[in-house]
Amino acid sequence: MLCSVAGALWTQAARTAVWRHAVLNRSDRASPMAGEAEVKYLDGDFRVVRPGAFVRCAVTGVPIPLEELKYWSVDLQEPYSNPEAVLQRHFQDARARKA
Repeated sequence: MLCSVAGALWTQAARTAVWRHAVLNRSDRASPMAGEAEVKYLDGDFRVVRPGAFVRCAVTGVPIPLEELKYWSVDLQEPYSNPEAVLQRHFQDARARKA
């Protein structure tokens, strides 16, 4: 019986050690996608030139995670955080002429 108790304790200890090892490894490593990415904006798609986690909106300066990037200008090669930023960038001259 002592053998089975010792085996059960060792098994629990081994599981805990493996779990801690996995968790520590996950947080110890630096993300390969950390920092700002360099992106080439294409029609309907974009290509990552330098890996990173985000790009910055050309109008507001807020970081945009690459998986959330939806708006950009192919001609100006710049990203936008939302439709309002697109309108602000492309129609700022039109608003100035009205005033």
